[in-house]
Amino acid sequence: MILAAILVISVSANARDRYARSASVLPVAAQSVLSKNFKAGVSLVKIERSEFEVTLLDGSEISFDKKGNWESVEVSERHEVPAAFLPQEVRNYVKKNHKDARIVGIDKERNGYEVELSNGIDIKFDRSGRFVRYDD
Repeated sequence: MILAAILVISVSANARDRYARSASVLPVAAQSVLSKNFKAGVSLVKIERSEFEVTLLDGSEISFDKKGNWESVEVSERHEVPAAFLPQEVRNYVKKNHKDARIVGIDKERNGYEVELSNGIDIKFDRSGRFVRYDD
């Protein structure tokens, strides 16, 4: 019975999501981030109550809050997260300690950033971009 209730709630929550194929549904700030940092066009925009999830034609995925501030960026293994999303200290740390790896993902978190490398390593940084720890 409980599982059925959870399923109904999940389905009804997902039913509220809307989809678009154009960046024009995004806040202006998000449109600006996309046009300045990505060459690939928009494939799909998932419009949720609290965020937008954008998938680009090259497979990159960018999440934005309702105001258009980016929350996470993930690119395919053959690409790299644009430098504009990365604090200089994060770029320096990865370049020095993981020379053969590319940054393929970054998530803004309450206390800093979590970065995913092309070699599968996840690293936590504080808000200033200082190394905190390797993540499991």
